[in-house]
Amino acid sequence: MAIENITMPQLGESVTEGTISKWLVSPGDKVNKYDPIAEVMTDKVNAEVPSSFTGVIKELIASEGDTLAVGEIICTMEVEGAEDKGTPAMETPKKEEASAPAMENPANSSGKIRYSPAVLKLSQEHNIDLSQVKGTGKEGRITRKDLLNIIESGSIPEEKAQNAPEPAAVKPEPVVQSGKPAAPASAPNIPVIPGDIEIPVTGVRKAIAANMLRSKHEAPHAWTMMEVDATNLVEYRDSIKNEFKKREGFNITYFAFFVKAVAQALKEFPQINSMWAGDKIIQKKDINISIAVATDDALFVPVIKNADDKSIKGIAREIVDLANKVRTGTLKSEDMQGGTFTVNNTGSFGSVQSMGIINYPQAAILQVESIVKRPVVMNNGMIAVRDMVNLCMSLDHRVLDGLVCGRFLQRVKAILENISKENTSVY
Repeated sequence: MAIENITMPQLGESVTEGTISKWLVSPGDKVNKYDPIAEVMTDKVNAEVPSSFTGVIKELIASEGDTLAVGEIICTMEVEGAEDKGTPAMETPKKEEASAPAMENPANSSGKIRYSPAVLKLSQEHNIDLSQVKGTGKEGRITRKDLLNIIESGSIPEEKAQNAPEPAAVKPEPVVQSGKPAAPASAPNIPVIPGDIEIPVTGVRKAIAANMLRSKHEAPHAWTMMEVDATNLVEYRDSIKNEFKKREGFNITYFAFFVKAVAQALKEFPQINSMWAGDKIIQKKDINISIAVATDDALFVPVIKNADDKSIKGIAREIVDLANKVRTGTLKSEDMQGGTFTVNNTGSFGSVQSMGIINYPQAAILQVESIVKRPVVMNNGMIAVRDMVNLCMSLDHRVLDGLVCGRFLQRVKAILENISKENTSVY
């Protein structure tokens, strides 16, 4: 009988950690290989973790609500028919070890403290001295969330000067009290009065918050907007929508036309289809459009792969299918991976102008606002009522400048304004 470790899997590109939202097994349970053992949340997707072996669950290393780096052990399993490997790589802390202060972080046999790649990257980018950070993870491990809380608070511990006198020893305050993690320094102390409602922050909402915070901290956001006359688009779509629905079985939406126009423009301006990679910029070959789909309590960003090769009908079909997957809880991790540019249909709830937060690590996001009728001065000086829409673009100024983004938006505008029955086909 051998003891095997099951680790936190990588559930998407750029995903460095996951949160155990629910255990589906208990110690002593017999499970088969590929049976789901836990539900895990990341900033990109919710997914079930399958068992890597057939055997009996020995110990759950992580608790529900714990956030662990990719590759960290979440549980151990007794596996039959395999040679005993001895003591597992991570054992339950002994009683005397459990009382160690939370400031200590797991170390290898050489005594060197180990940190996850995400923690090291953030600490280097913001000059954070990790030796002065209290970790709230397993056994006092420092997590990315610990660093994001420090960055948000503005109280960044800098490295001590060499040969500087050590401060007097102070007994560290416990990180965990009454079984709940201590609130970060940046959390406001808001009084709760009768009638107020306290709503617990779900794991999904925490993951979304962490990803948005990371994007705003790491990517210098700039913003631009362009006005588009969508009158021809509205007339063309309205003239075909009934026949299309009868023939295809689903609706042809305005949004499908916008996504197609963006995909076409990205092909002509590949700089926009890029990502920041520290010492280089990666210009992506594939044009994979992420679309934002909201539920009552969360936001998901599934991906239309190779959107430039698809017809308007094909894009409309994928929009319907992906939205249905989100709302029925059947979205898979592969549906969320590979996005290179995001288009957000903010106009669906009546917005006319907004500034989106970039879907990290992409370089830009486009908000398609509501189409509204407004009086417009035409080229001949006459005033006419036209269907107008604002396209609002947020960009990572490390990767993109205003000139190329302005030309990109001009091309999207030209495509949309030239839609007509004569030169546009949805097939």
